[in-house]
Amino acid sequence: MPCQFNKLGLSFQYPENWTLDEEETLAGKRSVTVYSPGGAFWSVSVHPRSADPARLAKAVVKAMTAEYEDLDSEAARETVGGRSLVGYDLTFFFLDFTNTAAIRCVQTERATLAVFCQAEDHEYDAVRRVFLAMTTSLLNGGSG
Repeated sequence: MPCQFNKLGLSFQYPENWTLDEEETLAGKRSVTVYSPGGAFWSVSVHPRSADPARLAKAVVKAMTAEYEDLDSEAARETVGGRSLVGYDLTFFFLDFTNTAAIRCVQTERATLAVFCQAEDHEYDAVRRVFLAMTTSLLNGGSG
């Protein structure tokens, strides 16, 4: 049975064996992260509706490039829950492991949402569908 998150004007489902981290929410930020048992994570942050999704995604890539010098990025578009999302697919090395990440941004009726997910490559294929299901539940749940 999936768990349900309903705060910040966000509503989404996540697996019951994943860990919800509301630390940033409790600190007054408008974001929440969910971690898999293997360390992968899915995060959503809420931005003003006027924020440009493409610009927001580029800012994430810029920040990641500053953190990981061998970061590769590729622009991506994806339709999820009937909505068009823009962003990037990223790969980089961290602690001798190859990591894959994705940033997807979308403007909704009330806000611009940024969804960021990341996992080591050995786990990414196993959690990719979970990331998609969480994002779909977010967009179909009236979030933003």
